[in-house]
Amino acid sequence: MSEDTAVRAERDGSAEAAPVSLSIPARVARALVLAAVFTCAACGLVYELALVALGSYLMGNSVTQASIVLSVMVFAMGVGSLLAKPLRRWPVAAFAVVEAALAVVGGLSVLALYAAFAWLNLYNPVLIVVAFLVGALIGAELPLLMTLLQRIRRQEAGAAVADLFAADYVGALIGGLAFPFLLLPLFGHIRGALLVGAVNVVAGMAVVLWLFRRELGRGVQAALWSTMAAVLLVLGGTYALADRFEVSARQVLYRDPIVLSQRTPYQEIVITRQVSLSGRPDMRLFLNGDLQFSSVDEYRYHESLVHPIMSGPHGRVLILGGGDGLALREVLRYDGVRSATLVELDPEVLRLARTYGPLASLNERAFEDPRVRTVEADAFTWLRGLNEQFDAVIVDMPDPDDVATAKLYSVEFYGMVKRILAPGGRMVVQAGSPYFAPKSFWSIEKSVAAAGLATVPYHVDVPSFGDWGFVLSAPTEEPPALRLASDLPELRFMDEALLQAATVFPKDRRSRDVEVNTLTHPHLVRYQEQEWKDV
Repeated sequence: MSEDTAVRAERDGSAEAAPVSLSIPARVARALVLAAVFTCAACGLVYELALVALGSYLMGNSVTQASIVLSVMVFAMGVGSLLAKPLRRWPVAAFAVVEAALAVVGGLSVLALYAAFAWLNLYNPVLIVVAFLVGALIGAELPLLMTLLQRIRRQEAGAAVADLFAADYVGALIGGLAFPFLLLPLFGHIRGALLVGAVNVVAGMAVVLWLFRRELGRGVQAALWSTMAAVLLVLGGTYALADRFEVSARQVLYRDPIVLSQRTPYQEIVITRQVSLSGRPDMRLFLNGDLQFSSVDEYRYHESLVHPIMSGPHGRVLILGGGDGLALREVLRYDGVRSATLVELDPEVLRLARTYGPLASLNERAFEDPRVRTVEADAFTWLRGLNEQFDAVIVDMPDPDDVATAKLYSVEFYGMVKRILAPGGRMVVQAGSPYFAPKSFWSIEKSVAAAGLATVPYHVDVPSFGDWGFVLSAPTEEPPALRLASDLPELRFMDEALLQAATVFPKDRRSRDVEVNTLTHPHLVRYQEQEWKDV
């Protein structure tokens, strides 16, 4: 290319037409740039997955969170690509600045969103801003990288795009696998994002600044290297303080002091404990921020869930969920129980129920009973391959606030439970609050009925939850009798009079004008989101 042609190319913005002088072979230089593409793509996908996962933990509805993040980021990538067109005149410096900005925004994204959720109650607006910024910066990468590749060695456009996208997509694969299997378990959300930001800035800036250093003046080189050092300092300092920040932010979300906090591949587990002036401790278990029980009144919930179903056959009992062991404690109070099988998805919940002193004491060390068998599995998948039969099935699942849990309240799920019921067998389901979430409650009842089971809905007052409901059912034409067993152990809350009164619902909470919940139409997620958002 002549000098005049190069000048015209620079003036016209087609700087990729101007080859550069390199101290290493062009093939090696291209390989290094493609390696940077690979690494930056992996980092970009980690940022994306981190935003989706955090939203699922904090807000509950994983489909909504994924839709917001993906749609905003893809739109922003298009905007970023357009905004990067004028920057192709200075591709080296522009790419270095873009990577520095992306490392800061992406690396600090999880921390910023956690802070917005804990202190400002502005999670979704901040999520949209962060997703847009990350997407725009990712979108600006590819035009600049294409320009750099073409300046190393001119290549036919289709071949160049193929090389670039191959490196980009393979990098995305590695990032997508690294997030759930490496970064999240080993470093957690906040530290994982910060670590990826550090990798991003080194891979993005160092390679191009070293390869194309002859194009930059000493002043520009010094400024860009200093920028990279500053970004690493910010990310490193934040990494060192991440644990302290997370403890402070998490405590803001809970009324009582946190005594235990763990994040597993499935959920965030938090236990709080407060001692009142009377000296009575109140221990509370939260999964993904949702209260599972309070030790002060959990007996009301678990007596109401377990003892009505135990008036029927109960030699073989199956508990789906309930990994804290409190429903299991009530089941084991009956001598007629020959076996009790408990299916829990998260092994860490089972471990805590067995080994965490206050919780093991509360469940009266139920897991040490020789009649108990535990299964670590997804209840839906486990039921599909089950050939056993049970006399009583107790469904004690977390509230269905996303698609993953809503399937455990579907017609299909209850149909599988019906299949494993022994003759005379019955099922009971915790169905949420008929006061705060009446559509959700009656949708669950209607879904159980749609599976071919006759239902008896009932509700009781649990102070830490409010008005709470259950659905007893059986595969019979007539609803099962709602009563207590003849060999009933001594209870603190439930008796026959209360149980009969529990079937009466106030006029403003009797409406059954709701849809059934199925795998293909998870209406329950929409009901939950509408009814609980302002509670």
